[in-house]
Order: sequence, then structure tokens, then C-alpha cells
Amino acid sequence: MPLSPSAYIDTHSADLVRRLQKLVGTSTVNPPGENYASITAYLVAELNAIGLKARRLNIPAAQLKQVLPPEQHAFPRYNVLGKLAARGARKTIHFNAHYDVVPVSGKWKHGSPLSGTVSGDWIYGRGTADMKGSIASLLLALQALTATKTAPKMNVEVSFTADEETDSLLGAGWLVEHAPIKPDYAIVMEGGELDQVCCGHNGVVWLEVTVHGQAAHGSTPQEGINALEKMSALVLALDHYRQQLTRRSFKAPDGRIMIPTINVGGMFSSGEGGKINTVPALARFTIDRRVLAVETVATVEAELRKFLAATARKIPQCRITVAKISDNHPCYNAPTHPFFTAMADTVSRVRKQPSSFRVSSGFNDMHFFSHHLKIPTLGYGPGGEDIHAIDERANLRELIRAAKIYAELLTTFAG
Repeated sequence: MPLSPSAYIDTHSADLVRRLQKLVGTSTVNPPGENYASITAYLVAELNAIGLKARRLNIPAAQLKQVLPPEQHAFPRYNVLGKLAARGARKTIHFNAHYDVVPVSGKWKHGSPLSGTVSGDWIYGRGTADMKGSIASLLLALQALTATKTAPKMNVEVSFTADEETDSLLGAGWLVEHAPIKPDYAIVMEGGELDQVCCGHNGVVWLEVTVHGQAAHGSTPQEGINALEKMSALVLALDHYRQQLTRRSFKAPDGRIMIPTINVGGMFSSGEGGKINTVPALARFTIDRRVLAVETVATVEAELRKFLAATARKIPQCRITVAKISDNHPCYNAPTHPFFTAMADTVSRVRKQPSSFRVSSGFNDMHFFSHHLKIPTLGYGPGGEDIHAIDERANLRELIRAAKIYAELLTTFAG
């Protein structure tokens, strides 16, 4: 009797580990965007090997130079696109994951963060949880369908994209604008995990605030304008803004009450010429303002800029300039469409427990498919622990469960 896709996945878990170790072992730290060529070549080969028609889409140099800072122009960008046609299928589902990762620091439990070391039920390494583990789970799911000659009920599109850890403009953003894709549904393979399916996410506005002072000798500070002191007063005043945010809220489908957040000083610095016996003439800090699903990036940015300008005017001799670093739009899909029901039911069957819907406090690439393509979009993947931190890891059982969930959805939902 031939194996079912689920049974095949159980007996071929070593393929998932092998692929994930290969992916983790290829450092794709962004910025600057290293080794994108080698990892995308590998992903194209793997997709073709398991029965899809895959190719690599090169970002034209002119577009790359328009988006990236000069120091990254020598690092090419690529997106991978694979397709699998299902006989008689009328609808198409698109799976998306990003292959870039954040930088590594600190001392890891199992040595190199690129090792993909397996210890107990966990596999360790940068990207195991965010989100190369999702890629490995999907590849095994598609392999299981091909190997067991199980036809999906929908046409399948797969994209592995660049630069999600910065702004996605040359990754998922480029894909939905330029790639030959026509999905009816999309799954971004993060944001939801375990028994929760993601139906939306917060957005973000990133600003850099520069405080301008006037240099003077440290022995005569009264002759200068201390930019650090002015910055400190401005940062303290932002606590009033934070308190204002507590009066706004969004109730997610799982009942959680979400409020906007602001994080100050993820990056901060002084200007050139700084010295212990010099009054600082310049100080910079960043603001990370999370945008609720019921807010807009444009409104939040305008409001925050207005607050900063008004506050600076109240601080004597405080002159500031504000520059936008980046933004990412919020996303929310009320989980009423049959696509969401099908995914929730699939998660419940595979995990043998009730599922629910959530809205992620972080952001991901769901909004590109939801807003730009205007199609039902959800997030679900194997997840993990210590994402972006030391000892990032993914649970092997959850990686296998995610593969089974993807495979079962493809064989039960026809759109």
C-alpha cells in the first residue's frame, strides 16, 4: 500500500534536517545581503528536483541602486519562483518565505550559529526559526506530494524572497509588482505557529531624529549647546506620547487587546569630533513605532513628526531634524473567508487540538499579497525560539507538523 504524504513526511524527516542545515550553513546576513547567489541557486535546484518548474529572478542593477545604499551595490538581489500545475485546478495558492537573516553576535550554546546542530528536539542556528525552517518544511511537503503521486487540488506557486529583514522592497515587494504570479490565496510562512493562524500583523514606522547643538570646550560648557542634554529632554518627553498611545487599541480575533508601542534608541550616536572634554554638537536616536491594524503608516508618521516638532519647540535651544528610515504597512484580514477556515481546520486536525486566529505584533510580508494583490492571505509556519537572538532554534516536531499541515491543505482545499 503506497504511503500517504503524512506518512512519507514521517519517514523522510532526515531530508528536512539535511536541507535546513544546508540553508543555515549558508550565511545570508542582511545587511549587506551576503551569499544570496549561492542560496538561491540551491533553492532553485531543490524545487526542480521535487517536481516544480523553478527559476531565479534577478533584480536589475538599476533598480538595486535605486533602493540600496552605495555600500550594498556589490551585493546582488535574487528572488526564487517555482510553479506546480495541478490538472484541472482552477485556483492557485502561493507560499512565500524570506531567506535572509539578521546578523549574529554572542556566544552560542552549540558553537557556530551556522552549524545547524541538532540537540534533542531542537535544531540550532541563525535562521532556523526566522525563517529557513519554514522553507525546509515546505520543501518536504512538496516532496511528499510528488513522491506519493498525490495531486494537489490547487496550482502551487512558491517564492523565496530577499530582504525581509530590512524593507522587502527588492524581495516580496518586487515580486508582487514584477514577477509572473497569479495567486488566488497566499500563505506567508511565519507570523502564526503552533495552534494559531496569523490573519494580520502590525506595521511599523522607523524614524531617525538628529538633535543639533553647538560645540564648545568642556571647561566652558555654558558657551555651547549640549545636543545630548537636549536629546535626553526630548526622549523623556516621548513618555507622554507613549501614554497617549495606551488610549488606542485593537481587539484581535483571539481576544487579545493590542495597543501601539514605541521603542526609542534602538540605535543612537553622537556626531563626528566627539571627545570627553567637548560639548557634543550632535546626537541621534531612532524611533520604532508599531502601527496597529486599524492605523495607517501615513497618519502615524505625520502624528509622530508633529509631536516631535512641538516638543522640541518647548525645549530651549533644541533644534531637530527628522529623517524617515523605513516603514512597513499593517495588515488585517477578518478570518471569515473559507480559506482561513480550511487552514484552521487543517491545523486542528494535524495538531489534534483546537486552533485560533491571531494578529502578530511584529511585521512580515503578508501585506504585500493582501494589499497589493488583494487576495486572502494568512501566516503560518513552524516558528521557534530566541528569534534574532543567541541560540535561535526550531523544534523538529513543529517543523514536521508544519510540513504535514502544508501537504494536507494542498490535498483538501480546492478554493
